[in-house]
Amino acid sequence: MTVGLLFASITLAVLLQLGLGLALALWRRQRDGRSSDPVPEPPVTAPAGAWPGWRDFRVVRRAFEDPLRTICSFYLQPVDGGALPSYKPGQFLTFQLSLPAGSGATEPAGRSITRCYSLSDRPGLDSYRISVKRAVPPAGRTDCPPGLSSSHLHDHVHEGDVLRVKAPGGHFHLDADSPGPVVLIGGGIGITPMMSMLRWCLDEQPERVVHLFYGVRHRGEQAYKDQLDALAARHERFHLHVVYSRPAPDDVPGRDFQHTGHVDIDLLRRTLPHGRHQFYVCGSPALMESLVPALAEWGVPTADIHFEAFGPSSVRLAGSAGAAPVATVAPVEVHFRRAGRTLTWDGQDASLLDFAERHGVEVDSGCRSGGCGACETRMLSGSVRYAAKPDHDIAAGHCLLCVGVPGAALELEA
Repeated sequence: MTVGLLFASITLAVLLQLGLGLALALWRRQRDGRSSDPVPEPPVTAPAGAWPGWRDFRVVRRAFEDPLRTICSFYLQPVDGGALPSYKPGQFLTFQLSLPAGSGATEPAGRSITRCYSLSDRPGLDSYRISVKRAVPPAGRTDCPPGLSSSHLHDHVHEGDVLRVKAPGGHFHLDADSPGPVVLIGGGIGITPMMSMLRWCLDEQPERVVHLFYGVRHRGEQAYKDQLDALAARHERFHLHVVYSRPAPDDVPGRDFQHTGHVDIDLLRRTLPHGRHQFYVCGSPALMESLVPALAEWGVPTADIHFEAFGPSSVRLAGSAGAAPVATVAPVEVHFRRAGRTLTWDGQDASLLDFAERHGVEVDSGCRSGGCGACETRMLSGSVRYAAKPDHDIAAGHCLLCVGVPGAALELEA
C-alpha cells in the first residue's frame, strides 16, 4: 500500500468517526427532548400595578349604607381572577356604563357613559368598594332629571353583573409620609374617599391622630353609622364629629350626632386642638367654595389643604400649584376634525366641552372636572389653557376639554 493511499484511509476513518460521534450526540439530544436551538429566556412578568385600558369586574355584593337606602355600596372583583392592585387612599375608579333600553334616561339607550366614583374602603382587601348615592331632583323641581349613572347603578346593576373599569387614579389621596394629625371633612356623599383614608390610617398608622367631620342633614342620610361608631370606640386617637344641619325629632344629640349646623370654619376653630394639621375636604360645591378658602384665611398653609369636589368646582387657592388665571382669548377658530366642523370660540362657554356640546359635537366625558380623562383629546395644532392644573395626567400632545379653553386657534381630533 502506497503512502498516499494509507493517508487517505486514515483521513476517511477519522472523518467517519467524527460523523458517527455527531450523529450519536444529536440522537441523544432528541431522545432527551432537548433541542440544539438556544433555550429562550423565561418571559418577564409585568410588575403588579395599574392595568391599561378597561378591565371587567363582577359585582359580588351590594349593600345599602344609610337608613333611607339612597347610598348603595358595590363590591367588585376582577373577572379574570388576576391580581387586584393596591391604590392610594382617596383615589377613584372610572366606569364605562351602557344604558339599557327603557331606562327613561335623557340619553339614547345603549349609549355608553363614563363616570368616576371614589373607592370607599381601605386598600389591600380582596375587592374594591364604591358607594353611590342616588341623585334625585331637589324638592319641588321638575326641570332637573335624576342622576343618569347613579340611577342606572341602583336600578339595573345587581350581584353577578359585570362592569368595565379603569385602574384607580387621581391625585386627591392621603399623604402617607406626613406624620402630623389629619383632619378629614366629608359633606354628604363626600364621605366616601374619607372612609378610605380613615380606614387606612387606623390600620397602618394607628398612632396618628385623626379627626373626621361628617356633615349630613339628619340620621336618615348618614352612611356607615355603625362602622364609624365602632371605629371611634376602638381607636382612642380617632375623633368623630358628626354634624346634622336638620336633625329629625328622633335624632338624639350625643348618640346620633355631636354638632348641629354645618361643617364650617367656626366649628373647626372651636373643636380642633392648636397645632398644624393636614386637611382633606370633599363635598358639594357649596361646601368647597366656602370652607376651602376659609381654611386659607385662617392661616392654614396651602400645602396642608387638599380638596376634591364632585363635579365642576370654582374653588381656587391663591398660590396653589398650577393655579393661574385663564387669559381672555379673542375669537378664534376651533376645528373638530372627526366631526368635520369649524366653529368660532367667542368665550361664552366655560370649557371646550361645553362649547362642543352646545354646537352638537359629540365628545366622551365623565367627571367634567379634570379628573377621569374621559374627554382627553389629541391636539393637532394650537394650544389649550387651564385655570388650574388638572388632576388627570394628560398625555403629551393631548388636552382635557372639560376644564380647558383655547389658547390660540385650535384643531382637535374630536
